Amino acid sequence: MPDRIRTELEVLDERFRQCDGDAWTQRLFTGCRWAEGPAYFPAGRYLVFSDIPNDRILRFDELTGMVGEFRAPAGYANGHTVDRQGRLISCEQGARQVTRTEPDGSITVLASHYDGKRLNSPNDVVERSDGSVWFTDPSYGIDSDYEGHKAPSEIGACHVYRVAPETGEVRIAADGFLRPNGLAFSADERQLYIVDTRKKHIRLFGAASDGALAGGEVFATCDAGSFDGIRLDDEGRVWAAAHDGVHCFHPDGTLLGKLRLPEVVSNLTFGGPKRNDLFITATSSVYSLRLNTTGARYPAGEPAIAIRPAALGR
Repeated sequence: MPDRIRTELEVLDERFRQCDGDAWTQRLFTGCRWAEGPAYFPAGRYLVFSDIPNDRILRFDELTGMVGEFRAPAGYANGHTVDRQGRLISCEQGARQVTRTEPDGSITVLASHYDGKRLNSPNDVVERSDGSVWFTDPSYGIDSDYEGHKAPSEIGACHVYRVAPETGEVRIAADGFLRPNGLAFSADERQLYIVDTRKKHIRLFGAASDGALAGGEVFATCDAGSFDGIRLDDEGRVWAAAHDGVHCFHPDGTLLGKLRLPEVVSNLTFGGPKRNDLFITATSSVYSLRLNTTGARYPAGEPAIAIRPAALGR
């Protein structure tokens, strides 16, 4: 059975008082070496998340409260997302690739190279309604053998990439990062927020319909360690993983408040039947808190578009 801790919502701006939730935050599971990449499947009412150093993906069943292995070994998987056809897309740091798990359980590689060179170690991933897949590619999985396989970078830099749905071509979407990490689109998909963990900030880009990005100004800077994963709610607020918990920002960039947690937070996602359960991965544990706000609802997309297997990219 899950244990619980007293919910601590710290108000730094009066507008944060609009956000409230349960008095107790549930600890659903503990025992990871480094928990990451929560992704919620509405149809199955379950959450998958990574335990990167232990090279496994775990599954929390919302109806039974049980946790078991979803996949092991798992390519030292980090971030995940669920696409609009209900399939799991994963960033595999060890295998240095982005994959999709098909309904029959087979694995399709969506991206593994750019310009003929192996990726560093894909970290976090989102899908846009046009079927394109966007992911960050820092070097954490090749920096050591702790959460991947130590190796030199073939590309020599850490970028953000877009995989075209029609061709599978891998292109650089944004550069100028030291360690790109979490990323999330606004609800209308006209803006893309991207974390640079090493620089301790979130950048904000305008996103055109053809995938071109513009801008990239600093949206927010972290005052407690560094940022990791990010998600948006239905009011456009940005919820960001940080060392002292989860930080909540107004769309104008103001830090509204924090959800304090006893472990360093790595990532988060909204889920549950009403998308108002905040699932949080934090060092060794997974937490959940039911809020009075819901996760951003994104366009349904085009079911006919499916990314082809990975091209080498250009």
